[in-house]
Amino acid sequence: MSIFEREEFEAFISGLSCVEIVRQWGDASVGKIGGKIFAILSVWNDANVHQISFKCSDMSFEMLPELDGVEKAKYLARASWVQVAQVSALNEDDVCAYIVQAHQLVGDKLPKRVRAELGL
Repeated sequence: MSIFEREEFEAFISGLSCVEIVRQWGDASVGKIGGKIFAILSVWNDANVHQISFKCSDMSFEMLPELDGVEKAKYLARASWVQVAQVSALNEDDVCAYIVQAHQLVGDKLPKRVRAELGL
């Protein structure tokens, strides 16, 4: 299995705290925390191959698109998101670590009231 397969992606992100998974935008798997998106598994290309997009730190947003198979995410780049192809310079452990970081980044930005409701 691969994190780029829906079952594996959803199983991984559901293991993070307070995650909601929804299917939207052409059947993409969307990971949310407190109603805010932190990661997406979707088909954004004509090759019909899954790619993963996620929120990242400003430094990662500058560095990651320099790697093969990583680019600024369409429609989400203004919010420091990247998109990773299944075949890229990042291995699956790296992608998982960035997804965990995305979950943390988005969770930290939630309003105090929402974080308290979620137990964060």
